Amino acid sequence: MSYKLVIAEKPSVAQSIAKVIGADKREDGYLEGNGYIVSWCVGHLVELPILPSEWNYQIAEATRKQFGILKKLMEREDVTGLVEATDAGREGELIFPLVYDQAKCKKPFERLWISSMEDQAISDGFSHLKNGRKYDDLYRAALCRERADWIVGMNATRLFSTLYGQTLNVGRVMTPTLAMIVQREAEIDGFKPEPIYRLSISCGGITALSDRFEKKQDAENILNVLKEQKTAQVTKIDPADKQEKAPQLYSLTALQRDANRFLGFTAQQTLDYTQSLYEKKLVTYPRTDSRFLTEDMENIIPDLAGKMAAKFGYTRKMAVHPKQVINNSKVSDHHAIIPTVNVADAEFGELPSGEQKVLSLITARLLSALGDPAVRNEVDVEFTCADTVFRAKAKNIREKGWRDIREWIIGSSAESTDSENDRREKSENADMLACIATLTNGKSYPLQNPKMEEGKTTPKKHFTEDSLLSAMERAGADEMPEEVERKGIGTSATRAATIEKLVRIGFVERKGNKKTKYLLPTHKGVALITVMPEQIQSPSMTAEWEQKLLDVEKGEFRDTEFMNEIEGMITELVRTYKIIEDAEVLMHPVLEEIGVCPCCV
Repeated sequence: MSYKLVIAEKPSVAQSIAKVIGADKREDGYLEGNGYIVSWCVGHLVELPILPSEWNYQIAEATRKQFGILKKLMEREDVTGLVEATDAGREGELIFPLVYDQAKCKKPFERLWISSMEDQAISDGFSHLKNGRKYDDLYRAALCRERADWIVGMNATRLFSTLYGQTLNVGRVMTPTLAMIVQREAEIDGFKPEPIYRLSISCGGITALSDRFEKKQDAENILNVLKEQKTAQVTKIDPADKQEKAPQLYSLTALQRDANRFLGFTAQQTLDYTQSLYEKKLVTYPRTDSRFLTEDMENIIPDLAGKMAAKFGYTRKMAVHPKQVINNSKVSDHHAIIPTVNVADAEFGELPSGEQKVLSLITARLLSALGDPAVRNEVDVEFTCADTVFRAKAKNIREKGWRDIREWIIGSSAESTDSENDRREKSENADMLACIATLTNGKSYPLQNPKMEEGKTTPKKHFTEDSLLSAMERAGADEMPEEVERKGIGTSATRAATIEKLVRIGFVERKGNKKTKYLLPTHKGVALITVMPEQIQSPSMTAEWEQKLLDVEKGEFRDTEFMNEIEGMITELVRTYKIIEDAEVLMHPVLEEIGVCPCCV
């Protein structure tokens, strides 16, 4: 009897696959049965040594035993072919070929490419295995990413650590991300608030504001004229119904942003919860950049939506527009993250709290994305007095549409907390709309309470993980052509790990309350960016590299050319970089004496 050897990324995934294809006999390090042997890699079995003179790889000590098992399985005479079943993405694609090559295996292999761990998806995947060599360009891109990160990290870290006498970790994506955080704090620290002045009046029961005045005297001059006026004329009443389209489905970054904003989860926590839900067959593949589904999924969407609504107790009439979430051109390797039909039968209460909340977000986003637009009634009003225009706006949600579904599943916190301020704002809008209804365009009304309001300009806000993820996703976008497919630094799969590493090695710290935590640079982080040359800390340059990696994936850019650019850049850096004057003070700040240690008294 002959066998196909299926190699998954981790034991839990191997067990799910083995169950579907009938490999039910457990052995040491693999499962066997029905013409299949199913084993796993435990992540990266093969890794770069610390200082290779060539691009040679060695076996990770911690996983040497499992590599030995895989090698023996590959060498078995009854194994006639292999199935690559690692995660269907760039990082997953890196794992299998390195093991395959390290084991010196020459047997043919096929690729399992699936976006869900559902039994049916696995079964369909095995019925439509891909030619293993179809993904060679993806492997080359993954190899370029790993080697570029190694070249930049190892050489630049050693260069700056040696020159400045302390460990200064440098990374191809990590350092530009840190640079954005440091730059934001520098802008905040250097911000000088400027006074701004506005005039307000009450007319017809409505408070209206003028445009800003830069000079206080100009505002005061008009205020003096206003105090002599008896009426103000209505010069515009502009009612409009504005549609708010249903949101797009979740990519990983979009999910991480919402989970941080609404739930306070870090990007890494969200990824971990979503990965666990994926392995439990409750959501589709998480590490995706796409926010759409493919045409072949259109027919299954209504049934899935109905089951999700029933699961979460949504009994109102629900619109389902599948075409709103379908766009083949916006899906490359994987479609957007959606719940699977298995959620309908899952014991929701048995899931960990974090997984429950993330699953609720994903489900709410699916149903919202399929829904009707929300309709917002807005009325703009203008009054004119003393040759000055005063404006007011009132708005309310006339038809909730997709918003109703989201609020039902995850509560009003999806918009904002239903605080006293929110209730007051809704009440004020309702009162204003009632007053506007009594006004006639062109008519004058008694003018009351003219006054000047003085304020100050405010700085940008500190980065949260939500806003930092957005900045990472958009980095370099202004400098890139509009048609560029992937903008930004890092990928959906790597951004969370980048942020966590910055925190772990002490360049960034989280500060704030339980609900909102800010990412602030430490003194060490600021010091690193201060001495770092532009080519290492530039988000735009790193975004350009990310686009070239994508071009390598698509076979549109040579991997050798990409590596030559990286090697040339780092060689030039090492050859020409000169230490920054007075950096010693920056690296070792003078500590303020705060008193005598009580233990030493």
